[in-house]
Amino acid sequence: MTEPKITQLQPMPDDWQRALAVVAHPDDLEYGCSAAIASWTDAGREIAYVLATRGEAGMDTLEPAKCGPLREREQRASAAVVGVSSVEFLDHRDGVIEYGPALRRDIAAAIRRHRPELVITLNHRDTWGGVAWNTPDHVAVGRATLDAAGDAGNRWIFPELGDQGLEPWNGVRWVAVAGSSTPTHAVDATPGLERAVRSLLEHRTYIEALTDEDPETYARRFLTGVSLSVGEQFGGRPAVAFELFVL
Repeated sequence: MTEPKITQLQPMPDDWQRALAVVAHPDDLEYGCSAAIASWTDAGREIAYVLATRGEAGMDTLEPAKCGPLREREQRASAAVVGVSSVEFLDHRDGVIEYGPALRRDIAAAIRRHRPELVITLNHRDTWGGVAWNTPDHVAVGRATLDAAGDAGNRWIFPELGDQGLEPWNGVRWVAVAGSSTPTHAVDATPGLERAVRSLLEHRTYIEALTDEDPETYARRFLTGVSLSVGEQFGGRPAVAFELFVL
């Protein structure tokens, strides 16, 4: 019986200077693509993070008023590990983010502020690989980010942004979706993998609430396993996968 052919992923484009990563919660990027971000910042590229929430509903053992500030601190420390200093929060409510014009407008405003060529987000589809159900927050933010990448360049969709001094930006060339079950491109994770582990470990309080496993063992096992799995489609090298949409 013939083994099925594994479709090989293409290298991500590298002819860009600025990227903006937009996700729902603290830790979304650390579970998804921080090894790639570490490699990009090493190369001198500018990357900023925008999070729709502060993750305040993420821990059953900690009330939102205390959880939100704690997770914000962990996120800023986590971003710093991979060379990202700009971290913004849109303050939508964790767990009940609504897809719609308000969310699109907030993300379009962020795109106009940062003027990226590459926008990064997380899986916007209903499931993870057709097996695990995705959360409404991930779906809403991922879909809104894909839409807002176009909205940001159209002065007539959210004209109030122009009144706020945010001129249209139609320079987004790609939106890269991490965690997609249908990836098209990848980045070699080897140079950034150790920092990706350290970056995820900055979310220690969250990890300790999530599992009884030693946090470092947990973070290393998870990220190494994912990168090796993706590497089967990327020449055998540990990798971070993206589904790339061209605008």
